[in-house]
Amino acid sequence: MSLDLSLYDKILENRIRLQIMGVLVANESYDFNSLKELLEATDGNLASNLKTLEKESYISVEKSFIGRKPNTKYLVTKKGKKAFENHITSLENLIKQQYK
Repeated sequence: MSLDLSLYDKILENRIRLQIMGVLVANESYDFNSLKELLEATDGNLASNLKTLEKESYISVEKSFIGRKPNTKYLVTKKGKKAFENHITSLENLIKQQYK
């Protein structure tokens, strides 16, 4: 019995990156502080994982100001949504294979 892992995405095997993508697929956008609080991540850990997702073009970044305060907002791209969906499908297939 061969297991097809062609849809598995190494970028998304990291817990924080997978959680970020899940949040962004489910929501139109999310800002840095809200993600940090929701995921209970440190600034550095969250920033480095967001940078990895941005480098892969899985997310896009919008910077703006709310009043005089800077606000960084993250959105999932079409490529990122497809990668996330494929990765979840791969995980589901892996689980189904284990319980045949």
